[in-house]
Amino acid sequence: MAEQKKPRYFLWAIMILLCVGLLGFGTGGLGNNIRSIGSVGNKDLSVNAYQNALNQQIRAFEAQIGTRVSFPEAQSFGLVNAAQAQLISSRALDNEATEIGISVGDERVRQEVLRVPAFRGLDGNFDRETYRQALQRNGLTEADFETSIREDMARTLLQASVIGGVEAPDAYADALVQFIGEQRSFTWADVTEDDLTAPIPGPTDADLQTFYDENPELFTLPEAREITYTWLTPNMIQDSLSVDETALRELYDSRVEEYVRPERRLVERLAFVDPAAAEAAKQRIDAGELDFDALVAERGLDLADIDLGDVTIDDLGSAGEAVFGANPGDVVGPINSTIGPALFRMNAVLAAEEATFEDVRPQLEEELSADRARRVIDASSEGINDLLAGGATLEDLEAETDMELGTISVTPETRDGIAAYEAFRSAAATVEEGDFPVLDNLADGGIFSLRLDGVTPPTLQPFDDVRDEVTNAWNAQRKQQAIMERAEEIAATIEPLTDFTAIGLDAMVENNLTRRSFVEGTPPGFMVDVFEMDIATTRVIENTDGAIIVRLDGILPPDADDPAVAAEREQILASTAAGIAQDVFEAYGNEVQSRTDIQLDQNIINAIHAQFQ
Repeated sequence: MAEQKKPRYFLWAIMILLCVGLLGFGTGGLGNNIRSIGSVGNKDLSVNAYQNALNQQIRAFEAQIGTRVSFPEAQSFGLVNAAQAQLISSRALDNEATEIGISVGDERVRQEVLRVPAFRGLDGNFDRETYRQALQRNGLTEADFETSIREDMARTLLQASVIGGVEAPDAYADALVQFIGEQRSFTWADVTEDDLTAPIPGPTDADLQTFYDENPELFTLPEAREITYTWLTPNMIQDSLSVDETALRELYDSRVEEYVRPERRLVERLAFVDPAAAEAAKQRIDAGELDFDALVAERGLDLADIDLGDVTIDDLGSAGEAVFGANPGDVVGPINSTIGPALFRMNAVLAAEEATFEDVRPQLEEELSADRARRVIDASSEGINDLLAGGATLEDLEAETDMELGTISVTPETRDGIAAYEAFRSAAATVEEGDFPVLDNLADGGIFSLRLDGVTPPTLQPFDDVRDEVTNAWNAQRKQQAIMERAEEIAATIEPLTDFTAIGLDAMVENNLTRRSFVEGTPPGFMVDVFEMDIATTRVIENTDGAIIVRLDGILPPDADDPAVAAEREQILASTAAGIAQDVFEAYGNEVQSRTDIQLDQNIINAIHAQFQ
């Protein structure tokens, strides 16, 4: 724990170069004589430290949620209180360290200052003028900064003295390792419909009616939101838009390398330190002493290391003609290359490819017309917004613009038509009756607006309308029930030495599996069920479409010779000790705060908050 805290005093050195850019605030608006927001014991709570704490809390939260946070939002999220608590806790420990006489000498402080890269000059050495200016730009004096380093180091020493002897109990780690690493060996087999001894009789009308009455949720339609909408997408209008011939030609020319590709070769290149070594290697290949692959391996390389991919004759430079004149599989060279004398193996011929302008014209027209349609829609959005602001209805939009009107019944499962767009589904889920329509965007550059006409509550469908669904559901349930009953019958005949195959089961044997193991073909929670069993017992476990019979054959302790088990034990000890140490130090910090006089000037705090608005 102490090691985790050690780097904290370096934050001051880093923060002084960042705080102006991060904060955008200074203490100028508070007056030059106001330097603290209060005190904790004999330690001031500086304005700069409070501003830094606020910004750290806000920026960290913004990074977590991925969006900017206003100061009122930061207050509502508790970030302001967290910043104050963080600063007060830190200063209470600083005060405690001073009270009990923990400090560090000037030489230790000096060493830390000299280690900060931001204070070095052009020659890479510490530069006092750079140091002074960096502090001055951020409203700090050398004394203030060095005091903060001294206090942070003292706080680290205090922390080390409090938690230095904290260790995790061996018994706790042993118990967890026993639980995590304990092993089971078992035999299991699937039981399916094929194992049934008699066909399942069909349901009577009474069976179906009872099933329908007992499972209404299976036949109830979800809540539906009745939506009227208008929408306009690029696909609706792009066919009516003309595409400029010049623009088509320019787009083709900009991509000509995609459409016109010269003949290429798949080539590998193996370079050597000098021509003699390359020639000797080529002679060994020609003599059949080894092949190209073996030569590459002899050099300690993989084929991926020497692969040039598909290259043109110009890409190969002086080796181009020889390589392009070779047959697939031929090795040519030595030939000088950009990395020295090399052997080249040509693996395959890729013929020249050319897609003419006319060949790709339909795709280019589609792309340009879609782009133009998006721009047309974007340009029309302002006028449509004006219509809505003036009280236009969705029906008015259909009459006065290119937008199309439609209605849809939206449930959580609806994905047809406009409901294929996530933006529409989100808007449909939150719109309320009486809301004024607003214009929203679709992912493909389209726009839409909607109105909630009503909400249809969940509705149980009449029995006659869903009779087929009821029949299918009854059959599935009855089949599963019959399989489970058959599995129980079979399981009752299984003893510790029973051969599963002798009773018609396709047995699978698993040895030395832990709770974390996964057995393919078994349901979630399968290993939990296995670990609940006593040795030599048999259990029937329901599977997705059938049942599983399991017999527990063996219980073994964790493998003491497995390095992973030993590593896990050490990790448990370390993480547990860290957790205990954190709890101990937190309790100590709370106790220190409880007996330390804390004074806050709310007027100054409010003035700082006002600068964040």
